[in-house]
Amino acid sequence: MRTTKGSARNRAKNRLFKKTKGYTGGRGTLLRTAKETLVRAEAYAFRDRRARKRDFRKLWIIRINAAARERGLRYSELIAGLKKGQIELDRKMLAEMAVADSAAFDAVVEKAREALAA
Repeated sequence: MRTTKGSARNRAKNRLFKKTKGYTGGRGTLLRTAKETLVRAEAYAFRDRRARKRDFRKLWIIRINAAARERGLRYSELIAGLKKGQIELDRKMLAEMAVADSAAFDAVVEKAREALAA
């Protein structure tokens, strides 16, 4: 007698269809199409989790550079001054300060400028 894995197969299909819920047309309802779509979706998700980190770092650097140039320093000079002055602020925090708290960013820029001059 032929077996088709019974309840194990149904459980596997249910898990798969739960993941493809909301997909358009056959991508969410047809087994083979749903499997193909899910493999591709998971590959994109894996890739883009890493790309997101790069994209945000790029954005933070652009924001810091713009704010630093308004205060008469280039980005590279600011970072060099922070390293020399042993100020350990990451780019995310610096960018947030540049956008939301300009007084604190001014203070950080002054510290960096002093460290560069020394």
